Amino acid sequence: MKCKICNNTADLFGEAKILGKYHASFYRCSQCGFMQTETPYWLDDAYSNIMTKSDIGLIGRNLQMANVAKTFILTCLNPRERFIDYGGGYGMFVRLMRDAGFDFYRYDPLCENLFSESFDAPSGLQYSLLTAWEVFEHFTDPLVEIEKMLSFSKTILFSTLLLPLPPKSLNNWWYYGLEHGQHVAFYSTETLQAISKKFNLKLYYSNGVFHLLSREKINPLLVQIAFNPSYRLLRRSFAKPQPASLLEQDYQKITGKKLL
Repeated sequence: MKCKICNNTADLFGEAKILGKYHASFYRCSQCGFMQTETPYWLDDAYSNIMTKSDIGLIGRNLQMANVAKTFILTCLNPRERFIDYGGGYGMFVRLMRDAGFDFYRYDPLCENLFSESFDAPSGLQYSLLTAWEVFEHFTDPLVEIEKMLSFSKTILFSTLLLPLPPKSLNNWWYYGLEHGQHVAFYSTETLQAISKKFNLKLYYSNGVFHLLSREKINPLLVQIAFNPSYRLLRRSFAKPQPASLLEQDYQKITGKKLL
């Protein structure tokens, strides 16, 4: 099998049951370390419910990601620019960010927008930052999706757990997601470096969970300050003022009325 990232040979890594009933083979690239399933013929079943029942950390994760994004934007970017959340699910993250004063929009053609219905991303616009939280592992064709992301923004801040080294067996790592079948792509540091080279990006940051890719010039010191908890006090010296909440403005846009 050919690797979907670097097109080198991907060898059989192991086999497992998906959703308790589908036989699936997993392949790992000998060059960039990317792991992929065989063509995932089980996805219609896996996505019969977009959000899996086992994803009990949805709310906590959105709160965590909002804090990560706010810190990065205030430290490294212009907080008054426009931003997009790719694969934004129910729109909870976008609502949290707009409540905090950041002009965020949602892109997700597969999921109903419950929390930020009026703020789906307009087509044809550019955004200062694209976020993608727990999305990369769902990609059946990562390079196509990343190219689409880059049509929205030159800077991508995303989360996905990198493969342990050596990779754990298929029945010994929860992130393979065998019970829900939605995770079909798994990355290593070498995979991210291969993606960077292919798209002329710089990998500014990667800690095994959060990753920053960009074509823009970003001060590497500010990136380290933004992501390092030890620099919490130092961040205050570099961070821009947080914008005022968009809650009242958004309420008026949606209802045509002012908050009383």
